[in-house]
Amino acid sequence: MVARLLATLVWLVISVLVLSSGSALAADPIRVAVLGPMGFLQGEHHWRGAQIARDEINDAGGVDLGGERRPIELIQIETNEMLSVSDATTAAERAITRNRADFLVGGFRSEAVLAMQDVAMDYQKIFLGVGAAHGELGERVQEDYDTYKYWFRVSPTKSADLGRQLFAVLASVAEQIRTELGRDDVKVALLAERAVWADPLVQAAEHNLPNMGMEVVGTWRPSAVATDVTAELSAINRAGADIIFTMLSGPVGIVVGRQSGEMELAAVPFGINVEAQKAGFWQATDGKANYLATLDTYSPVEVTEYTIPFVESFIERFGEPPAYTAATYDAIRVLAQSIEATGTLDADTLVDYMEETTFRGTAGNLKFDERHDPTWGPGFVTGLAVQWQDGEKVAFWPNGWQGVSYEGMRPFRFPTAMRED
Repeated sequence: MVARLLATLVWLVISVLVLSSGSALAADPIRVAVLGPMGFLQGEHHWRGAQIARDEINDAGGVDLGGERRPIELIQIETNEMLSVSDATTAAERAITRNRADFLVGGFRSEAVLAMQDVAMDYQKIFLGVGAAHGELGERVQEDYDTYKYWFRVSPTKSADLGRQLFAVLASVAEQIRTELGRDDVKVALLAERAVWADPLVQAAEHNLPNMGMEVVGTWRPSAVATDVTAELSAINRAGADIIFTMLSGPVGIVVGRQSGEMELAAVPFGINVEAQKAGFWQATDGKANYLATLDTYSPVEVTEYTIPFVESFIERFGEPPAYTAATYDAIRVLAQSIEATGTLDADTLVDYMEETTFRGTAGNLKFDERHDPTWGPGFVTGLAVQWQDGEKVAFWPNGWQGVSYEGMRPFRFPTAMRED
C-alpha cells in the first residue's frame, strides 16, 4: 500500500513537472523576420547580428511581456534583393502572411527596401531597417506619418548624414594631403556604383567638394556587381586624382580594392566600401588593398560600453568582425526594451515609446528623429572611418573631430606612390 502511494506521488510530481515545463516551452514566441540577401556578406551579417541578440535575450529568460517571459524566434528571409526588387517584395509579404512575423528587421538595397517598406506599412508591422541609406525611407515618415510611422532606421544614418560624415573625413584627409604631401590643389575622383542610394551622395559631392577647396576631376558609375573596373581606374589615374571617393555597397568593392592595388595608383581610395568592412577583404583582394579606407560602424574601439563586447562576441562566434548590417543586434535589443517597457506588442504603443526614447547601442546613442532616422553627431551616432594597413583594419576617425574621439584610434597613412609622385 505504501509502495503504491509513493509511486502515485512520484507520478504526480513528474506529471506536474512535465506540464509546467511544457507550458513554459509553449509560450508564444515573439517572431522577428530577418530580411536580407543571405547569399552575400550583407545578409549574412544581418542574420549573425540577430542571432547574437536572440541568444543573449533568450539565455536571460526571454522578453518580459506583461509578466510572461516570451522567447525571441528568428525567421530567416532570403530577399534576393541584390538582383530583384520584386523578389524582395514577395519575400516581405511571405514573412508577414506565411511566417506570421510580428516584426521585421534588416533590408539592404534601398530600391528593394523602399518596396518592402510599403508591404510592412500595409500590414502595420514595425520594420527596423538595417542597411539602406536612402533619405526617401525617412522622408516618407515625415510626409505621410499615419502610413509610414511603423518604419525606423537603425543603421546606417540616412544618405544626407552619411554625406556629412564622408565630407568631414574627406576634409581631414585633404588637410593631411596638404600638410604632409605639400599639395594645395587636392583632386578627387568620384567612383559610385549605379544604385539609387548613391545618387544623392554623388550630387552632394559634385556640389560641395569645390566649396571645400577640392577639385572634382570626374564621376564614374560602375555596376554594383562589376568584375572589372580597370577602365574606370585608368581614367581616374589619368585625371591625376589624389583621392578616389568611393560609394560602393556591392561586390564591386572587392574589385576596386584589388585592382587599385595592382595598378599602384598614386591616389588613396576612401568613402563607403561595404565589402572593405569585412575581415576577409584583405584576402579577397589578394592583399592588394593596402591604404584603402571606408566608413564603418564597428571596430575594437570603445564607442559605448556595448561595442567591444559585441565585436568580441561576434568574432569569437563567427571568426570575423561584424559589418554594419550586423546592427540587427541593436534592432532586436530596441524591440526587446520597447516591449518590456510598454508591456505590449501593439505597434502603435511601441511606436510612441520608440519615438520618445534614447537607446544605448553598440554604435552610440540611438535617438530617432522626426523621420525615424538615427540622430547623427556628437553625443549620438557618429560612425567610424577605418583604413586597411598591412593586412589590419584600423580606425582613424573621429580622432578629435568636434571633441569626439574613441580610445584606440590610429593615424591615417598614404600609399607609397602618392609620396613618390
